[in-house]
Amino acid sequence: MSLEVSTIKDFILSHKEDDVRELALKASKYPGIDFPQALVQISGWQKAKSKLPLWAQKEDIVYPNSLSLEQSSSENTARYKAQIALKLLKEAAPQKTSISSDSSMFVDLTGGFGVDFSFLAENFSHSIYVEKDASLCNIAKHNFEVLALKSFKIVNSGAEEFLSSLKEATLIYLDPSRRDKNGNRTFLISSCSPNLIKLMPLLIEKSEYVMVKLSPMLDYHKAISDLGSHVGQIHIVSFFGECKELLLILSRHYNGLEKVYCFSDETMFSYSLKDLSKEEIGDESINSSLALIASKGSYLYEPNPSIMKAGCFDLLSLRFKVRQISKNSHLFLSDNLLKDFPGRRFKVIDIISMNQKEIKSKLADLSSANITVRNFPLAAKQLKNRLKLKDGGDTYIFATTLKDSSHVLFRCEKVVL
Repeated sequence: MSLEVSTIKDFILSHKEDDVRELALKASKYPGIDFPQALVQISGWQKAKSKLPLWAQKEDIVYPNSLSLEQSSSENTARYKAQIALKLLKEAAPQKTSISSDSSMFVDLTGGFGVDFSFLAENFSHSIYVEKDASLCNIAKHNFEVLALKSFKIVNSGAEEFLSSLKEATLIYLDPSRRDKNGNRTFLISSCSPNLIKLMPLLIEKSEYVMVKLSPMLDYHKAISDLGSHVGQIHIVSFFGECKELLLILSRHYNGLEKVYCFSDETMFSYSLKDLSKEEIGDESINSSLALIASKGSYLYEPNPSIMKAGCFDLLSLRFKVRQISKNSHLFLSDNLLKDFPGRRFKVIDIISMNQKEIKSKLADLSSANITVRNFPLAAKQLKNRLKLKDGGDTYIFATTLKDSSHVLFRCEKVVL
């Protein structure tokens, strides 16, 4: 590969912090450099610095085109999947006596840039990276050697072709491409490539467990409906306040969904269908009277993105003994601070109606605030303009609608533990 030429490597290392767009204009000054290739590597390193810090530390890592890098998992999400894989490996051994620390097999059918493969493969004695793009196979082989990954095999093949020839595996992993034939994003399993629904019989037959990464925009209830009773676990994964991935764990040993895991920045909230069947919240936690809902000095809670995606709000009320402001607000209140609540915590400073005089009086000291709207007739930007506030500062305003249809503003301060 041209990147192995020392002059190009030196050029990349000396310019890796430069603005790529400005650097692109200086190509004529470096006639001996493969400039397009160098720019791809510099841009790739700059993205990897925050997304893949472990890889970015290695000078000899080769980066693919921007699309392949953008579609790859982050180091955080890859590590989370590796933790799941380790648990599945331990579960798989009793299911099949032939599986041991010496014979466990991991297969990644959609290798791509190879980030997920590099982290998951560490748990298995044998691992196979499968990718139909030959250039990505070459990059993966090079990078796995740089990372000192052991016992891996590179196969340049389509997922469907390789699966048909595979004898057996402990875990098969797929990250189907979520773009249709025209390159547009798709959130339907049936429109992804490879077609997971068509591959299901072979996947279940040939592997003890299957892990599938899907778009966080996908409705996991629809995914379960599409894939059937072999879906046993759902993992909704969030980092830095954003839902990143939806993971499905399938196996022939499952007979329906057993557990949903909501993970967000080291916080885990999990539940089973049995937990949901025990919900007895009703409307008793939702009051139409503002006086009964909250007062100055109470605490407001906003669930993390994974819980927001799961929609298990009644269960959250039950477990943490918090009150819902209204069914559609997805905001909660308590009289005492709950340090273990899975989400952001705020102290209520004031509760303000949408009366113009009250707003003017109780927000007179503010020039800026962080505004969030939940079940409210105005968008955050519209409300910000109406309140004549700039973004930022230490004040947080939550605008929502009560059960009696009245609109209120909760003026809060963030609780930092």
